[in-house]
Amino acid sequence: MSVEHWKSEPEDHDFPAAVNYLSLLCSEEEAEKIVNALRGATNQIYAAKDLLRASGLSLLPKDNAHVKSDLEKISKGHHLSPVLLVRAALLGDHPLIIADGYHRVCTSYWIEENAAIPCRIVTWAE
Repeated sequence: MSVEHWKSEPEDHDFPAAVNYLSLLCSEEEAEKIVNALRGATNQIYAAKDLLRASGLSLLPKDNAHVKSDLEKISKGHHLSPVLLVRAALLGDHPLIIADGYHRVCTSYWIEENAAIPCRIVTWAE
């Protein structure tokens, strides 16, 4: 598996986006704590197909605006930001939550379902 089209660090705007999403599933204070833990986590590599399976999310189509934009970025030599993940019984029925980067996971899947995706992941429980 290769990681050629990935940055080594998340973009600064990925963290507030993760707080925004997670605050739909828990309190904003809890979301901030989770994202602060993600800031300090190190990257781990997971296959695109495994991230989709573990999250229970469907593959976005190639013509989805975000997927299409990311495919174009990659074709121009740009790199994508690592994905932010939460393993969290605390946050409901989802064994894996993609706090930021769902469309990037789908983009990588369209390139290669076994694509190696760098992820920051934390396990969160009260």
